[in-house]
Amino acid sequence: MTRRLLAALLLVLTAGTACASTGQGASGGQDGQASGRVTLRVGDQKAGSQALLKAAGLLDGTSYAITWSQFTSGPPLLEAVNAGAVDIGGVGNTPPVFAAASGSKIKIVAAYRQSAKGSAILVPTGSAITSTAQLRGKKIAVAKGSSAHYHLLAVLKKEGLSFADIQPQYLQPADALAAFSSGTVDAWAIWDPFTSQARIQHQARLLVDGEGVVNGLGFQVAAPAALGDAGKRAAVGDFLTRLAKARIWAATHLDEWAKVWAQETGLPVEVADAAVANAVATPVVIDDSVVSSEQEIADAFTAGGLIPGTVTFSQFVDDRFNDVVGKAQP
Repeated sequence: MTRRLLAALLLVLTAGTACASTGQGASGGQDGQASGRVTLRVGDQKAGSQALLKAAGLLDGTSYAITWSQFTSGPPLLEAVNAGAVDIGGVGNTPPVFAAASGSKIKIVAAYRQSAKGSAILVPTGSAITSTAQLRGKKIAVAKGSSAHYHLLAVLKKEGLSFADIQPQYLQPADALAAFSSGTVDAWAIWDPFTSQARIQHQARLLVDGEGVVNGLGFQVAAPAALGDAGKRAAVGDFLTRLAKARIWAATHLDEWAKVWAQETGLPVEVADAAVANAVATPVVIDDSVVSSEQEIADAFTAGGLIPGTVTFSQFVDDRFNDVVGKAQP
């Protein structure tokens, strides 16, 4: 068992048991049952699904219990899914590629698309770097296997550069923020809400965002074992429908969503307002265009020698829940 996997499992043990939802008890046995009820174990990230469902008034009233586990980014969340410690969780466009490349047991079950403006490569306000071509040789903070990892790769490729031409500093967001604010790194590839936090609280300067560079896709990824259990499979379907409805609600209730977002994260309202404006997401079906867009990401990482072998993204897709997009429409 790898050190990263141990860390992911430790996070589940310390965080997941403290975050029960639905108000009807969420402790369960090995089969995921809680007093005869299913318990769905959901992995989440900062200002993620739990906060969104709460804001939309769709968190309670399920026929199943939910336990929540918070993760710093998508890769450790998917390690927990692969290990069977989490049933489902939300990640960006790149973590499933890295998980697939490592042979993880995962299935992509839902998709959404949002603005790419929240994806950013930032530099300190006084930096001499004014163009992406000037990233050559620089120390750049990025979470390995995250959506920011691909954003950085794509930006470098447009300049005829590769990861061999920079000094990547593989850091999770909290550590990267500390390194960025202290001047330890020259640039930071990151996503919202950290983008807005860095720009507002630390006067970071935007070098380039993700518009026209990244696909803006995000996913809910489930453990095959959970999908193989009838009770949990039904819970997943209901959860995905609620989440899709919540995303549609957020698009027309930005102020309300931002208020809850700020309360949940403890960040200032102005940071919440900026992040929420970039994070409005539209549920989409997992169709050929989604799969081919993700295949391009996988192929880029393979060509760059950043993942082992090749990935056939379609093999990790389960589209049986595509109907939740229609169900979510008002």
